Amino acid sequence: MAGRRRPTPLRDRARYRFDSTLARSTGVLLGWLSACCLCVVVPVSALLVWTDPSSPHTFTGRLVIVWRTSAETLRLNGVTGAPLRMLLSALLGVIALLCVSTLIGVITTGLGDRLTELRRGRSTVLERQHAVVLGWSDQVFTVVGELLAARTGRSREVVAVLAHRDPAEMDESLRAALALPGGARLVCRTGSPSDPRALEVVAPHAAGSVLVLPVEDPDADPQVVRALLALRALLGRQPGPPVVAAVRDARYLPAARLAAGPRGTVLETELTTARLLVQSARRPGLPAALRDLLDFAGAEFHVRDATALAGLTFKDAALHLDDGAVVGLLPPEGRPTLTPPAETVVTATDRLIVVAHDDSAASPADLRAHVDPTAVAPPVPRTEGPVRTLLLGWNRRAPLIVHILRATARTGSTLDILTGPHPDPEPIPPTESLSSGRLDTTFHPGDPVRPEVLRALDLFGYDSVLVLGPDVHTGPEQPDDRTLLTLLMLRSIEEEHDRALPVVAELSDPRSRPLAPLGPAADVVVRGELTALLMTQISHNPALAPVFEEVFATRGGALALYPVGDYLRPGREASFATVVAAALARGECAIGYRPGSADPVLRDHGVRLAPRTSERRTWNAADEILVLTRPEPPSEPGGGAESLTETGSQTSTGTETGAESLTGSETGPESLTGTQTGAESLTVTGTRAEPRPAPQSASAVEPFAGNDAPNPLPGMRREQDGGGSPAVTPEDDRRTP
Repeated sequence: MAGRRRPTPLRDRARYRFDSTLARSTGVLLGWLSACCLCVVVPVSALLVWTDPSSPHTFTGRLVIVWRTSAETLRLNGVTGAPLRMLLSALLGVIALLCVSTLIGVITTGLGDRLTELRRGRSTVLERQHAVVLGWSDQVFTVVGELLAARTGRSREVVAVLAHRDPAEMDESLRAALALPGGARLVCRTGSPSDPRALEVVAPHAAGSVLVLPVEDPDADPQVVRALLALRALLGRQPGPPVVAAVRDARYLPAARLAAGPRGTVLETELTTARLLVQSARRPGLPAALRDLLDFAGAEFHVRDATALAGLTFKDAALHLDDGAVVGLLPPEGRPTLTPPAETVVTATDRLIVVAHDDSAASPADLRAHVDPTAVAPPVPRTEGPVRTLLLGWNRRAPLIVHILRATARTGSTLDILTGPHPDPEPIPPTESLSSGRLDTTFHPGDPVRPEVLRALDLFGYDSVLVLGPDVHTGPEQPDDRTLLTLLMLRSIEEEHDRALPVVAELSDPRSRPLAPLGPAADVVVRGELTALLMTQISHNPALAPVFEEVFATRGGALALYPVGDYLRPGREASFATVVAAALARGECAIGYRPGSADPVLRDHGVRLAPRTSERRTWNAADEILVLTRPEPPSEPGGGAESLTETGSQTSTGTETGAESLTGSETGPESLTGTQTGAESLTVTGTRAEPRPAPQSASAVEPFAGNDAPNPLPGMRREQDGGGSPAVTPEDDRRTP
C-alpha cells in the first residue's frame, strides 16, 4: 500500500540510539568508554590467565591474577586483599587516569591554539632593521623580491608583510614566485594595515623601512591614507623609518602626503604608467632600460662623496670615474642638479649622483686621455616631425595618455582610437572625432580582438601602437586576457605581411609578460612595476627621492635611447669615455648602451648600464646610447612641456607652449587650468567655450605631482567615475556670440 512504511533495520536503530546516548553528556561518554574497555580488557586478561600453565589451579587464585592483569592494563594499580582495599585502589587509579588525561588535553589544546595563532599570523615580529610591506597587490611580488635583492649580504634579511589575507596563502604565493636568497626570512602576518594594533605585530618602530601598497579594491587610495594615519598614530613624534607609499588616483595625493609626514614619500601610479607608455612608444627599448636601471640586479643610482674631485668641472669629474657614470650633482640643500652645464665647478660640499653597480667607489683616476676626438661625430640637430599613433583599448589611464600626447605632439600629428567594449566603472571615451592644432583625434568603432577590425586599419602606417587592457574584469576572464588576444592578432598580421609593428602593450600581471606574443619591435609595460621599483629604491636609499622626482616627474621623459651616430662615427673603435665626452657636448649624460643587431652576442642582454669608462669597443650604426637628457626650455615654441601643478584646493594646471590649451571650470573644490603661449586659448565652462587672450606663462612642474590631468580632449567634460578616476563624456561645444 502507498502509506505503508518500510521497517527500519535493527543495525540502523542501534546506531541511532548509540549516537543519541553519546550526545547526552560527557559522563555518558566516559561511561561508554569504561564499559567498552572492560568488555575488551577483562575477557582478554582471563584468556591469558587460563591459558598460562603456571597460573594457580584454584578459581579464586586465577581471579586474582585476572584482576592484576586488567588493573595493570588500565593503569589502576594491582593492589589485592580485602574488597574495600581493592575498591579504593581502583578509585585512585581512575582519578590518576583522569588527571593525566586532563593534563594531556590541556597541553594538546594549548599547542593547537598556539599553532593556529601562528598560522593566522598573530605573533609579534621581534626583528630590527627589517623591511615592512603593508597591503597586498600585484606589486607585492616585485617589491618583496627587490627588497631581498637589495639586502643581499646582510646576515639576517627579513621582510615582514602585513595584509588582510591568510598568512599561509601569502607565504606560499611569495615563495612560489620568488627565489629567496640564503639567510633571508619572509614573515607574513594577517591584519588590517589601517589598524594600529595590527601594525604593532610587524614592529614598524624598529623597521628599517616601511612600504604601503595600494590594494586591489575600489577604495584602495583611502585605505592607503588610513594606513599612513595609523603609522603616524603608532609612531607619534619619535624618529621612525622612511615610509614610501603609492596611490592610484591623484586626488588623494595631497592627503596621502599630509598623512605620511616628513618621513614619507608618496608616488602616484596612474600618471607614472601613462608617461612610461608614451615614452616607450616613442623610444623603443626604454622599458627594458628602465627595469635594468631601477632593479637591484645590476647598476642603479647612487650618491657618492665628491671631495676628491672638488675644483674640477663637471665634464672633467665625469671623466675621473671608471666604475660609474656621473649624471648630476647633489648640493647640501638636497635639490639635485641633473645634467648640469659641462663647465659647472664641483665644490667640496657637493655629492655626485652616479649610475654604478654598487656603493663602493674606486679611487678617482684621470681618464681624459681615453677620449678620442677624431671618433666624435659632428653635432647634428635632432628634428622630429608629426607622428601617427594608434590607441587600442580604453581604461583609466587612457585620458592621461591622450593628454600627454596632445601636450607633446608635433604639429600635424594624428591619434586614432579604437576603444572596444568598456564596462561602466571605466571612463567612457567620447565617440566623436576631434581636431586641434597639434593632434587630430579620430575614434573608430569595433573591438581590437577581432582580426577583421584590425585589418581594416592601416596598421603599418602608424609610428607606434599602444594596447591597453580594461581595468574592470567580469566573468572568467583573467586581467590581461583581452590584451594578450589583441597582441596575438597583431602578431598574426605581422607574420602575414612579414613586417614588424612598433607595439607597446600594458599588462597588469607580471606573470603575463612571458605569455605575450611580441614581435621584434614590440615591448610591454607592466602596470605598477615601475612604481614598485621606485618604492624599493627610495626605501633603500631615501636620499635618492629628489633624484627620482627630477628624473621621472619634473622632466617626465629624461631618459632616452639615441643612435650611436649622434655621438660617434659608426665603425670606429673608441672607449666609452669618448661617448661620455660627446654626450656632455650635447648637454646629456651617457649612462649605458644597447648593442645593435650586428652584435648578436650581446644583443639579447638588453642595455648595458655603467660600463667602465675606459672600456673600448667597435661601435656600429645599430648601437644605441642611453642618455639622461637635458631639460627642455620652458619657453621653446612647440616644446609641448607638460605641467601638472598642485595647490591647496586641488587645482591642476596644464601648461603648453605653442599649442592650444584649456581651462575647465567645474562645481566643487577641483578646478582644471591650462595655460598656453603663441596660440589660441579656450575657457570651457559647462558647454560654452569662448576665445580669450593667451597669457605668457612658463611651464612649472611639481615633483611627483601627478594631480588630475587637464581635460585631454577639447569640448569634453571631465567627470569622476565610481573609482575616482577621470572620465570624459561627449558634450556639445556650442559657442556663444
